[in-house]
Amino acid sequence: MPRARRRLAAVTLLSQLDGLHALAGLLVGLLVGLTGVGGGSLMTPLLVLLFGVAPQTAVGTDLLYAAITKMTGSLVHGSRETVEWKLVRNLACGSIPATLATLAVLAHVGHIGRSAQTTILVVLAGLLALTALTVLCRDRLLRAAADRSALVPTRHLAIGTMALGAVIGVAVSLSSVGAGAIGVTALVLLYPRLPLVRIVGSDIAHAVPLALVAGIGHWAIGDVDGRLLAHLLIGSIPGVVAGSLLSTRAPDRLLRPLLALVLALSSWQLFLRTLALGPAADPAAITAHPAPVQPQPL
Repeated sequence: MPRARRRLAAVTLLSQLDGLHALAGLLVGLLVGLTGVGGGSLMTPLLVLLFGVAPQTAVGTDLLYAAITKMTGSLVHGSRETVEWKLVRNLACGSIPATLATLAVLAHVGHIGRSAQTTILVVLAGLLALTALTVLCRDRLLRAAADRSALVPTRHLAIGTMALGAVIGVAVSLSSVGAGAIGVTALVLLYPRLPLVRIVGSDIAHAVPLALVAGIGHWAIGDVDGRLLAHLLIGSIPGVVAGSLLSTRAPDRLLRPLLALVLALSSWQLFLRTLALGPAADPAAITAHPAPVQPQPL
């Protein structure tokens, strides 16, 4: 009898599993482990455009998804010593206070304007496209930045890293995008001599507390779908472990084109998301509280 009950429970669980959501989690988790990018810049548009999830629910759910997924990835990178913990600390010193302040403003204001949302998405999409080119041209940037980086005082570099963290914190709280997309790009420019695998590992480790704080804030507001989150994690956890293990063995010459491809796809998806919102989109598409829907006359 106990065996029959366990079998029935397993069959029930499998019948409730959404394979497409789990597959999406697996693919995005693999990319997150390899490149540090994709948690928000790919998953959130994917949920909105492909699966029809409400934008505010997609943002909140994706933040907790990214926190748990990148927590797994950071454990792998940490065990292989591909994380610069001092860099992570400086980023967090800027991002966590900025995230808390942004969440407080969102809770007080209720929503940001439609034009501001569109501007944020367009800027992020443009930044991703620029980032793809930056990663492909990294060798030239390294040569150009080598002499400059030697002249930058360590204190100024730390302050710049904290300022970068603050920018990332605001962007992630508003749109769930930025922890990987903005972070990897800026860190490549700030630390041109640091191997890409260490930049990816540090960015993943920093995204854990950032996405967790922002995700809990959105969860408190009510913008998290627990069942959707569970389906995504079923695929993403093995995916991010596999991606993190592969990234520590893959040379930069393989990681750079892959990262550029992911960033280009992210940029395209964000442009599509902007078009999907459109001029008549819900003003709360990316924020904490959806605007009330006015009844339409028959």
